[in-house]
Amino acid sequence: ISIKHSEPQYQGQTKDRLGNTEVREFTNSVVSELLERFFLENPEEAAKITAKAVSAMFSRKRSEAALESARKSPFESASLPGKLADCTTKDMEISELYIVEGDSAGGSAKSGRDRFYQAILPLRGKVLNVEKANHEKIFKNEEIRTLITAIGAGVNPEFSLDKIRYNKIIIMTDADV
Repeated sequence: ISIKHSEPQYQGQTKDRLGNTEVREFTNSVVSELLERFFLENPEEAAKITAKAVSAMFSRKRSEAALESARKSPFESASLPGKLADCTTKDMEISELYIVEGDSAGGSAKSGRDRFYQAILPLRGKVLNVEKANHEKIFKNEEIRTLITAIGAGVNPEFSLDKIRYNKIIIMTDADV
């Protein structure tokens, strides 16, 4: 589609879309009318195009569900920890997890973050030293379980960096640590 406009208004950072509403409305009506006419005149082609579009929609939904499932840890039940203020992006390449000490620091970090790609996880108290603890004690510790679930990579033998939810994990501690 090629359109000439005396006062074009572009959308987005890359300026690759025309934002004029009158142009969008005109284009939508022309395309809808011509597509409807084509479908009425070519019912077999219409059926093929419709079937392909429906198939693509279901395929996209399955892909989205698989991606969401892959982001979840086998350690978590049905959802992420309630304390986690997750980011909105699903793009692991840009997402960051900030681990902070306590709800107070978590509140401050939440107010200063970019919700799109920065997640905040406040942990309470002193975290268990897993180097000195046995496996039973490690996996019963609520803070450790919260960390494992939030990060999403799982634990041995299910551990996989392919399942990790964040590209960067930043630990922010008080000066006394």
